[in-house]
Amino acid sequence: MQPDRSTIWPYDARGEPGEFYYARYGHPTGAAAEARLGALEGGDALLYASGMGAETTVLLALARPGTTVALAAGAYYGTSQLMRALEPWGLRFVEFDQTGPPPAAQIVWVEAPANPVLTQPDWDAVREHPGLVVCDSTLSTPVYLRPLDEGADVVLHSASKYLCGHHDALLGATVTRDPALTERLRNLRSRTGITAAPDAAAALLRGLETLAERLHRITATAAELATRLAAHTAAVNVRYPGVAGVISFEVADPRGVETRTRTIRNATSLGGARSTIESRHRWEGDRIPGGLVRLSVGLEDVDELWADLEQALA
Repeated sequence: MQPDRSTIWPYDARGEPGEFYYARYGHPTGAAAEARLGALEGGDALLYASGMGAETTVLLALARPGTTVALAAGAYYGTSQLMRALEPWGLRFVEFDQTGPPPAAQIVWVEAPANPVLTQPDWDAVREHPGLVVCDSTLSTPVYLRPLDEGADVVLHSASKYLCGHHDALLGATVTRDPALTERLRNLRSRTGITAAPDAAAALLRGLETLAERLHRITATAAELATRLAAHTAAVNVRYPGVAGVISFEVADPRGVETRTRTIRNATSLGGARSTIESRHRWEGDRIPGGLVRLSVGLEDVDELWADLEQALA
């Protein structure tokens, strides 16, 4: 009896390579997850081995020696480090305050909101800029923002965070509406081997099923915690953008606060079902305030989280 050579079979009925003949180029689980994410963002999605893998592929696709990237100040530290690492290859980057207009550059790279300072892009100014626009929407997710509708050319996600949502997957994603750019990204992803594994793509499919419900509960809890933190004498400069599950604030002893919490885990990652907290200055240096603490709110009860924060702040 001949096997059923369906679309997931690596070769077609004539023995020729089919759509999924080699997993580095794509696989059925990844294709299903890409279709689901693309529908949410309103474009064509591609998955990568990590968020940084997605960023690397975008820079390889868009930049050339001499290209200047205007990067949002206070954006994710790994992004600036990646651009700095590519400077010997001729990439230039300048940081700018994304609450105002970007400077002259071929590429404008914004975060909505920026991690961890939580500023938001001035979309009117971004739309007027002649350069290509890349938006890291990891913290907003398509629940609260569809950057392609705001004028972005490429959307980026560290899908390890809210999209997967359970601290158990390493995954990145891009979304575009330009078929030629999508194909270029796909080819670079395959050639460089920055392809997402099937189990990570499966984690994304699972996470997207509950994304809206998780984000609505998380942001409601975050809003309440931000209000309480703003009234607490030990916390200053409380930042909460209202469309994410992340709060940042400043304290006199950030290392002490992050190590005294019990319900809230002291961890670098964010965006999962469990709340995490971290002081960021020891990683990022003077590009952010010395006392800044980043709190990623999870699905725990708001009063349980507040009791933990109160005792840590005390």
